[in-house]
Amino acid sequence: MPATGHHIDPRLLRAFLAVAEELHFTRAATRLYVAQQALSRDVRRLERELGAELFVRTTRQVTLTADGERLVPYARRALQAQDELLAAFGQARPLLVDLNSPGLVTGRQVLYRARELAPEHELMARYESGLTYAAGELLAGRLDASFGRFAGLDPVLRAGLEHQPVRFEPMAVVLPEEHPLAELEAVPVDALAGEAVYAGAGNPRTPEWTELARALFEGRGVEVAPPAPLAVGDEEFQRIMAKTRTPVLAVVDFPAMPATVTRPLIDPVPWSLVSLVWRKGLVHPGFAALRRAVVELSVEKGWLDRTVEGWIPAIDLALLSAHY
Repeated sequence: MPATGHHIDPRLLRAFLAVAEELHFTRAATRLYVAQQALSRDVRRLERELGAELFVRTTRQVTLTADGERLVPYARRALQAQDELLAAFGQARPLLVDLNSPGLVTGRQVLYRARELAPEHELMARYESGLTYAAGELLAGRLDASFGRFAGLDPVLRAGLEHQPVRFEPMAVVLPEEHPLAELEAVPVDALAGEAVYAGAGNPRTPEWTELARALFEGRGVEVAPPAPLAVGDEEFQRIMAKTRTPVLAVVDFPAMPATVTRPLIDPVPWSLVSLVWRKGLVHPGFAALRRAVVELSVEKGWLDRTVEGWIPAIDLALLSAHY
């Protein structure tokens, strides 16, 4: 790759990395919120400035050339250095915080408190519907932080991430309003024996939740419901669940769904340990406010206090002990 004496606009490097990671110009443009034509112009400009072809483009696919492969680690380091420099002088880009789903409470409350603590910084919400998927986005630099069950991630993903425990969320079951157990104020876990309960089986974004359900139901005669059609968005999820009338494993703050009731699970109370998760080495002036918000809310609301004896997988407790 010939050397260049010109300044390279970081925007061009971001365009290059987006295409290099997606290997698809349309998806890369969507990710960057730019028009595809503008993205293509930026990539061509970068190729001219470097004097090298970075991609092989055909009507069917986009692949990196040898020079393109060689540029990837340099581009990532250059952009990371720029982010660190801007953060050091209070000129950072928005901090992108994944809340998993618009209706879930814990992450949203943390984000709102962080915005109050650091109004001078932009903290923007994203909704990626599962920590496993979000973890890949964190490692790729497309997200900065997320919330979920850290212990349920593949160890390969965990190796590049850090976490801070936020809350023991009591788990619940969402029942069709005509279900016999809907008459109870709280549902003993063993009362679900013989039931098939939906817990995201088959959803590649949420295997950490399905694994938690399998551990909870093991030896209790409760089945994890088979995969349902993959629904994107609350409206589609509610429509699919309304058709199947299948009980859904959830948390007590799960948003209300039409023609259903949400009942806490008891005997024992199962806990889902929610953590704030971020990639190692993250530098952003708004991130300190996010971590401070976790501490404040955990203390104020007793989120990390387990006032009653409950159930939690051993791996989650081990990671919690290791954190402290």
